[in-house]
Amino acid sequence: MRAALAGAPVDRAPAGFWGHDFTREWSAEGLAAAMLERFHRHDWDYMKVNPRATYYAEAWGCRYEPSGNANDGPVTKEYVVKSAEDLSRVGRVSGSEGPFAEQLAALRLIRAGIGQADFIQTVFSPLSVAGRLAGGEVAAVRDWMEREPALLEGALGAIAETLAEYAAACLDAGAAGIFFATTEWATRNNLDAERYARFGRPYDLRVLEAVRGADFNVLHVCRGNNLLTELLDYPVHAFNWADREAGNPSLAEVAARTDKAVMGGVSQATIAQGVPDEVRAQVRDAIDSTGGRRLLIAPGCSISLQTPEANLRAAREALEA
Repeated sequence: MRAALAGAPVDRAPAGFWGHDFTREWSAEGLAAAMLERFHRHDWDYMKVNPRATYYAEAWGCRYEPSGNANDGPVTKEYVVKSAEDLSRVGRVSGSEGPFAEQLAALRLIRAGIGQADFIQTVFSPLSVAGRLAGGEVAAVRDWMEREPALLEGALGAIAETLAEYAAACLDAGAAGIFFATTEWATRNNLDAERYARFGRPYDLRVLEAVRGADFNVLHVCRGNNLLTELLDYPVHAFNWADREAGNPSLAEVAARTDKAVMGGVSQATIAQGVPDEVRAQVRDAIDSTGGRRLLIAPGCSISLQTPEANLRAAREALEA
């Protein structure tokens, strides 16, 4: 895997797939066990830790309850930013206490159980966290960009400082880096490049600077019509995105524009709903289109817990063909 990141010769492309287990991710022990079980079952080459997506917002007081279903995410009970004025109360919190402490405990358990492989922890971007503090109201956050930019930027700064502290603590807990996710923000469907340059980039870079010395940092740019090509100068080792989704560049297009690794190749729809031969075809296409150099096979985002085991085996087997 390290050779693939560096562009050195490899015997095959490394691979890893990840997804939520919504009933087991509510404790350090449950999350670690779920992640390690799936990792070892499929003999993946690296692990992207897939914690509950609410833990960042929990650190600032948002409340959620489990859905009770392994396939459905948490239910929002309370969020803390309901108006622009509430942004002024979003301050820095400890990056090693509360929900962050729980996640760090999970990472230490994963480190003890994974063997020699690298794993990376998911860290949402500051703008992503701000959106969750506002209950996921994209329109409200966009409105604050126009009407109260100073208040929003103050909150983003406090969030970035917290996440920088936490990201560094992830390395101390054994992670090889972070999987830095822009969620719904670095897409033209929700934000243009100019606004992302103001409200996303400066705060992203504060977090990434805290882990600059890591071995395996990934920028994950979610959604279709994404802004990945605007972010290729980010200080990471690999880029992950839904390369087969509408409006997004292909693996080959990005590989031609960067000396960083590209991470993807298998669409969420195919791995979840396709048949093994279709999965194998996408893996082979990813290898052929990039020459297999600086390539990590992965999904474009989290996959369903209901993903057929035969499709996951097919992805792994295709690398040996």
